[in-house]
Amino acid sequence: MGHQGSRGERRISSVFLGIVAVMAVTGWAVWTQYATSTGLAVFLFVTSAWIVSLCLHEYAHARTALHSGDLTVGAKGYLTLNPLKYTHALLSIILPVLFVIMGGLGLPGGAVYIERGRIRGRWKHSLISAAGPLANVAFAVVCTAPFWLDALEGVPWPFRFALAFLALLQVSAAILNLLPVPGLDGYGIIEPWLSYGVRRQVEPLAPFGLIAVFALLWIPEVNAVFFDAVSGVLSGLGVSDLETYCGRDLYRFWQDTNGLCTVTQ
Repeated sequence: MGHQGSRGERRISSVFLGIVAVMAVTGWAVWTQYATSTGLAVFLFVTSAWIVSLCLHEYAHARTALHSGDLTVGAKGYLTLNPLKYTHALLSIILPVLFVIMGGLGLPGGAVYIERGRIRGRWKHSLISAAGPLANVAFAVVCTAPFWLDALEGVPWPFRFALAFLALLQVSAAILNLLPVPGLDGYGIIEPWLSYGVRRQVEPLAPFGLIAVFALLWIPEVNAVFFDAVSGVLSGLGVSDLETYCGRDLYRFWQDTNGLCTVTQ
């Protein structure tokens, strides 16, 4: 019975499979330009792929916690990849999607509840926190594979731009999440190595860390430095600023554009 239960706890949810199906169908629509509105197809493809990556981010935290000693993550539904099972669906899914729609920023979510008291060893705690951003890094590597493998021949321009923009979201989410700010995974990585006194002082700040980072990004100088870093990483992966710009331009299909990225096949 217990074995059956654990298998059920790890069965991939139909909700997640539905999101993957939307990603596959809209990705095909972007590739073939089957849809009347290429921009709408890019919007649906990138948004569904972004939600898939958010689910994988949270799954990476939960799976690492499971192997580190927190056996409760299965009963909470975290191993099913169902975004509705997260303790804060608003933080994990809705807000990150809204920020992509509003400003093209890969805002990290953060809402699987790990019972840290069940886990022994500072390295394990650090690894659990690192697992989420590493999932974004892996997703970025996959998205940019055609670019750094120099395998773009035959890839339609809209699909190429969509991948570039999706890669920008993954890289920005990974960089933001790795900042050593309370409430973000970067702080979670270093927290086990801090003294008890420091941790107690910092703990009340955790709910405001993400808000503070987002507020700082509204400062033009900070925003420029941040996106220069994102651009530098993407450039190293073979993705140009023009490609990410055109991807964002297609994604925001409801805006009037200057035609710089008009797609012709």
